[in-house]
Amino acid sequence: MDMKLFVNVTSRAWAIPILSSLHSGVAGRQAPLLSATGASRTAFAQSMDHLIELGLLERNPGYGHPLRPEFQLTGLGKSVAAIADKIRDVSTEEDWPLLRRSWTLPVLTSLHRPSHFIDIKRHLPMITDRALSQSLKSMEARNWVCRSVDGAARPPRSIYSAVNTGGLISQVIAPEVVLS
Repeated sequence: MDMKLFVNVTSRAWAIPILSSLHSGVAGRQAPLLSATGASRTAFAQSMDHLIELGLLERNPGYGHPLRPEFQLTGLGKSVAAIADKIRDVSTEEDWPLLRRSWTLPVLTSLHRPSHFIDIKRHLPMITDRALSQSLKSMEARNWVCRSVDGAARPPRSIYSAVNTGGLISQVIAPEVVLS
């Protein structure tokens, strides 16, 4: 999967939990998915529409009541859902609020090896400096990212590394996403 699609998928808070639930066998109807993800109805509907628009989900043709449709993963959706399931396997319930933030997963993907701020920005050209800074700070507070200063460089520069749960997530998704 390319980084642009990955960023687009993660831009909706509930997209990754929905895809992971579908991959793990939860029925593709609204009630079971709502129960499995804990999303509100409005956020869930917006995420489902977004996933359909991206071509990751489709209505199951010829099945279900028109007012209670069933959804299924497309071919591309199956590969993205497998990545989402890997993320769920290495994280805990307490990790999901941070994982649902827009830039957490793309930034962790670019941290598969220690990187400078500008290198992360180079891999994610669509992220603003402010969004990248806030994302790194929130992951550093959670102890997912370690910031160290390269004092030998002039001027001194920060080096960011994914550690602990952030490191596990980075190792799982980095091979699956092609950095741009």
